[in-house]
Amino acid sequence: MSLSSRLALPAIAGGLFLLVASGIFAPPVQARGYPVDTLALVTGVATWDHLNVRRWPASYSQKVGHLAPLVHVWVERCIEVEHSSDWCLVERDTTKGWVNSRYLTPAEI
Repeated sequence: MSLSSRLALPAIAGGLFLLVASGIFAPPVQARGYPVDTLALVTGVATWDHLNVRRWPASYSQKVGHLAPLVHVWVERCIEVEHSSDWCLVERDTTKGWVNSRYLTPAEI
């Protein structure tokens, strides 16, 4: 085996590993959502608890913040998730991410 072949093997193996790992650990693809562009109230959360805000629309996604019950959030858009509730992209102050739509109620304006 030539020197160039031996040097190429780790690069090829590393590339294959990244290809396989990206299929397993990649965040969910952001589906086309429906625009909402309105205020909502965080509801259905106990007064002593908080609603986790996630990086991606999935319960296993990394937490990027949390919201207190009964606070107002800006809902940018939501996506439909098969066999689950919709997920909505929300923002409040410096916190922006995805929450399950079952914990949002449209705000009376």
